Parts: sequence; C-alpha cells; structure tokens
Amino acid sequence: MSENASTNELTSQYTAQVTADLERNTKEQERLSAEITALQEQLAALERDHGVLVSIQQAIDSAPAPLRTAEPVGAVEPAGSVTVPAPRKKSAVASGARKRVQPKKAAAQPSRSAEKPAARKRAAAKKDTAKNDGTKKDTAQKETAQKETAQKEAPKTAQPTLVELVRGHLAQQSEPRSAAEIATSLGETHPERSVKITVIRTTLEGLVAKAQAQRTKQGSSVFYTAADASEAKAPAQAEKEPATADA
Repeated sequence: MSENASTNELTSQYTAQVTADLERNTKEQERLSAEITALQEQLAALERDHGVLVSIQQAIDSAPAPLRTAEPVGAVEPAGSVTVPAPRKKSAVASGARKRVQPKKAAAQPSRSAEKPAARKRAAAKKDTAKNDGTKKDTAQKETAQKETAQKEAPKTAQPTLVELVRGHLAQQSEPRSAAEIATSLGETHPERSVKITVIRTTLEGLVAKAQAQRTKQGSSVFYTAADASEAKAPAQAEKEPATADA
C-alpha cells in the first residue's frame, strides 16, 4: 500500500510539472508569433516604401531636359528698344592699357631725373634761409640783451649819491628838518634805495663839517637846514686851494 501511495505522488508531481511547462511553452510561442507577425508587417511596409521610392527615382531620371527656345535670326527689333553692345575681350583691353601705360612710365622717368637737381637746389636754398634766419635771430637776441643791460646799467650810473640827495633835499626845504624826517621823505621819493636814519645822520654831520649844512638844536632834538650859498662856496674853494698847492 505504501508503494502505491508513493508512485501516485510522483505521478501527480510529474503531471503538474509537465502541465506548467506546456503552458509556459504555449505562452512563449504566442509571444514570439505575435512579434514575428509585427516584424513581418514592418518588413512589408518597408518593402512598399522602397518600391515607391524606386519608381519615383526612375521617373525623375527618365524625364527629358527642358528645351531652350532659340531666337529667330534677323528678327526685327521693336521701336524704342536699345541694343546692348557685346562686352569687349579682356585680353585685348588689358594689352592695350599696358601698351599705353608703358610709354607714360618711360616719359615719366626723365622728369624724375630732372626733378632731383631742382629738389637739391630747393633743399640748399631752405638750408641757407634757415641759417640766415638763425643768424638774424642771434643778432636780434644779442641786440636786445645789450639794450636791456644798457637800460639796467644806465639808472645805476645816473643815480645821484646819498650826499647829493640829502643836500638837494635840504636846499628844497624852507624849514629845518630832523634826520628822521629827511630819511622818511627820501625813502618815499626813492623807494629803490635803502635809506636808514643812522646813515642819513652821518651824512648830515659830514655836510655840517663841510659847511654845506647847518645844525640847530631845539631841546633834545637836532634839526638841519641847507647852508647859505656863500658859506657853501667857501669850504669848496678851501678844498680846491690845497689841491692846487700840492700840485
């Protein structure tokens, strides 16, 4: 009994396995057949398209070329039409132009050679004029410099001495003046000179010693006036007499 039961179980197992394999095989065949039919349809469509394209290509290749209509010879032109001249050949025009240009170049060469001496002469003339202008400028500058120096030196030589300025200032005054007043007035009239009170006082004392000025005191202040003409001449003559005696 046990042996029969084991054989029945094995049989049932094999049966179930075979049934499953058969179903699996059937399904795979169906899938593949479906794919094959789809591929066949695609192949058939491609074949149809190929045939259409081939026929179109053959039709294009076999089509005749369009014919050009030839114009009638000696046809009468309508009134008002303009005839366009045929273009000239480039080779002939270029050769003619070259022939015309070559004589011009040949004729231009002598003129250039003739222009060289003229250009040299012009350059030499420009150099001479430049030299002359330079010399004129130098001389003009020298003259202006000499004039400026002469103008500068002239006031220096023509300027009176401080003694002459003080003596002339006293001669112009009608009242006695102090050294400070004289220094102030001379500084105003001659701003280019440095006038100091001490120098003016020393100059005034020198004029008093030579009797060319008079000194008066009013309290502690000292005033100076110009000496009379007779008194001023006497010291001058006295200075001249010893000089003549020594001679």
